[in-house]
Amino acid sequence: MTISIEPRLGILGAMGPLATADFLQKLIAETPAARDEEHIPVIVYSVPQIPSRPAAIVGGGPSPLPAMLEGVRTLKSAGARIIAIPCNTAHHWHDALVSAGGLPIIHIVDAVRAALCARASQPRSVGLIATKGTLAAGFFQRRLSADGHRMILSSEREQDEWVLPAIEAVKRNALDVAHPLAIAAVNALLERGAETVVLACTETPLAIDYRSHVAGSHCLDATRALAKACVAWWQERGAGRAISARFGQTPFGSDLS
Repeated sequence: MTISIEPRLGILGAMGPLATADFLQKLIAETPAARDEEHIPVIVYSVPQIPSRPAAIVGGGPSPLPAMLEGVRTLKSAGARIIAIPCNTAHHWHDALVSAGGLPIIHIVDAVRAALCARASQPRSVGLIATKGTLAAGFFQRRLSADGHRMILSSEREQDEWVLPAIEAVKRNALDVAHPLAIAAVNALLERGAETVVLACTETPLAIDYRSHVAGSHCLDATRALAKACVAWWQERGAGRAISARFGQTPFGSDLS
């Protein structure tokens, strides 16, 4: 008996490793499967030596693009048909990765846009917790502002005292240290009028969810939004339906063949 496992989802991961594991767990949790065979076929590329994304954008560090392209090409050669990247800052290179890598990549901001649209109450003011690289790149602000959201960003002090230390703590698996820092960063945005706070660094959901806190109920997890977008892609492909992927209206990119 021949079992077809096409199309495969490629995961360009390890930015960072714990965030990739969190994404995979959420991908499984969001998949409406009753047995093993109904889950999404996944190929994971997890090479954590990819150069720092924020450092490349704001600190003059080496570009991670060549290393990420190596990952994309490895995934493609292994049979991936579309790619998800559980790293928000990496999407600064989204277009270059698609162009040179030859595979569509689900854009995490389009996944967040879909998640915001699915909410019963549409937030007008959206806070953003992200790395300095993601904020400097501006792709979240441009896309969400185009949808009519007023963006509220962490101040430089909040970045230095709470956001970045929380991210660094998650990367060394010190979630107990990261949690209060991330909560403080979210609360600061809520106090300035944010109705929803997008956790736009894949380390931050791990920090927020370490313990139950009321601030978490005001957050939108970009990692989970990306997982949901992957499930939606799989359901469309698995059902054999044609996908009309109009850029900016779906999170799937422009070529889903």
